[in-house]
Amino acid sequence: MKNILLPTDFSENSKNAIKYALKFFEGETCTFHILNTQKPSGYITAEVLSSEPGSSVYEGILRENKEKLKKMVTFCESFSEKENFTFVPKIDFDDIVAAVNQIVVQHKIDLIVMGTNGATGAKEIIFGSNTLKIIRNVYCPLIVIPEGYSFEKIDSVLLSLNYQNDVLKKTFEVVLAIVKKHKAAVKILDIVEEDVEVSPQQNHIKEVFKDVTCEDFKLMNIPIPLAVSAFVQLIPVQLHATVARRKSFIDRFIFGSDTSAINYSSRIPLLVLHE
Repeated sequence: MKNILLPTDFSENSKNAIKYALKFFEGETCTFHILNTQKPSGYITAEVLSSEPGSSVYEGILRENKEKLKKMVTFCESFSEKENFTFVPKIDFDDIVAAVNQIVVQHKIDLIVMGTNGATGAKEIIFGSNTLKIIRNVYCPLIVIPEGYSFEKIDSVLLSLNYQNDVLKKTFEVVLAIVKKHKAAVKILDIVEEDVEVSPQQNHIKEVFKDVTCEDFKLMNIPIPLAVSAFVQLIPVQLHATVARRKSFIDRFIFGSDTSAINYSSRIPLLVLHE
């Protein structure tokens, strides 16, 4: 049985990500933990933090969100009525990172699925602040779903890598599991941005994917965002997996000087792995 975490703010974006997750895991036994976090701002924060359960402010917010979560669970059950899925709703009055990290540990979460939580342009996707916080501070595999993206049968998974640093083989186990589940192929894209010595990691990767269809590609002296964008335009893939190297990963996906948002130049779901 798999444990999947679905953060939601009840927006259409988050609802769409939940629909994607339900389609993604069809045919498996899964428990979906649907999490809504509330951290009110301004004077409301002080009232909630100082309120005992049962106070008007605390209970008012709790009652409203419980009702929304109940409706979300009802929707999920009807959307996947033939599946062996269990839905567990949860509200947490805490920072989203703290709440997500707590659930990841308590329930041994295998994967997080959430929406971009940000504005979407014609050519690129802007990751919102909550998505960025989770990418940076929660060390659990995460699939980020672009706004409006509908699930497509996964025939190919792009795994973009930079071999300047070694990564443990276990990091890629989730990619292997996805590929086997969906009977998909792996496209390994080695992106070399400059002439530097690379690690012997490539042989390790070959070992991980030795039992599935796997192709290797290499692009030299091209920035990572442009390399990924060019690749997915030429070769159809339904999921892009990459390893988050903390700050370096974030920096490479930023266009411009605004560090509060990432412009992801591909409009396919992104699977973020952690070292």
